[in-house]
Amino acid sequence: MSTRTQRTAIVTGAGSTHGIGFATARLLGAAGNDVVIASTTDRIFDRVAELRRAGARVEGVVSDLTDPSGVDAVVTRATEAFGGVDILVNNAGMTAVSDSYLVGETGDRALDRWRASLDRNLTTAYLMTRRVTDIMQSAGYGRIVNVSSVSGPVAAYGGDLAYHSAKAGMLGLTRATAIDTAAFGITVNAVAPGWIDTASASDRERRMGAATPAGRSGTADEVAYVIAMLAGEGASYISGQLITIDGANSISEERGR
Repeated sequence: MSTRTQRTAIVTGAGSTHGIGFATARLLGAAGNDVVIASTTDRIFDRVAELRRAGARVEGVVSDLTDPSGVDAVVTRATEAFGGVDILVNNAGMTAVSDSYLVGETGDRALDRWRASLDRNLTTAYLMTRRVTDIMQSAGYGRIVNVSSVSGPVAAYGGDLAYHSAKAGMLGLTRATAIDTAAFGITVNAVAPGWIDTASASDRERRMGAATPAGRSGTADEVAYVIAMLAGEGASYISGQLITIDGANSISEERGR
């Protein structure tokens, strides 16, 4: 059992002001955790400044998490600045219909797009998880939360095979890692957001949100709340689970009312 009284969280994909990653980092910081946030661009330092103004102890890293050296940079910052890693939120990745593998596509470009999407949305989570589990096992404590999606594990839309495959793969990664690490006091869970009104949401996605039983898109803060719960001390017997956050959309039988 860990003797550390101060928890350290890593949150990837936290560069956007209105994104799930930054909302999660803000909530974890407000709860008293030390936080390391990562993004592929230097806008992450604007997010660091915002969190510090709110009183959080936070560090930021610009890093490509598809590269093991980029993963090492993030984890090293956490261990050197705060002494360890207790919480990992794998949020890095994005949907990109224009840059995915489509049904019937052939050739090198199609394969390159397939690999790029899996790298962004699945390999990043695998590499980060692989890197922190040894640290967590030594401490006898850990919380890993993977940000998957309704798209892939629960439902699907047309035109983006790679994204759906990657997000479904995150559920497999979650469950397999949960079994392998349970004896070490580590829990591994996933959340599956539906239509969430982030800065990158399109008008079409907002229309889809308005058509849910809840009558609106979700917010990044609503997803962050569930992530923070799974990352908390009290979630010690929840592991290998997928929690869907979609305003009851995926269970609704009525369409086109």
